[in-house]
Amino acid sequence: MPVILKILISACLIALVSELAKRSPPLGALIASLPLVSVLGMIWLWRDTGDNIRIADHAAATFWYVLPSLPMFLVIPTMLRRGVGFWPSLLVGCVITALLYLATVAILDRFEIRL
Repeated sequence: MPVILKILISACLIALVSELAKRSPPLGALIASLPLVSVLGMIWLWRDTGDNIRIADHAAATFWYVLPSLPMFLVIPTMLRRGVGFWPSLLVGCVITALLYLATVAILDRFEIRL
């Protein structure tokens, strides 16, 4: 499948979420919370490689990376509701997520789980 087609399909999904969120924030959030990027990534990976082990490794790593990203969705709205601007709130949420990613990788490494 041509890369441009992958980009167009993926971009359409992002645009759909954005447009739905304008009309109904809960509906936009529901669609955004679906693992669409992960599913598309697995579909594109399958079409490109047909490698079950690679897809299994991708899915397992995605699970571990989702966990440290979840606090961001609590930090950002808390900061926004307390009057902090959008960009600083987003930055803090992203920095916390990055630090939690590093911590997750370090903790999993101790259990010999490699990402």
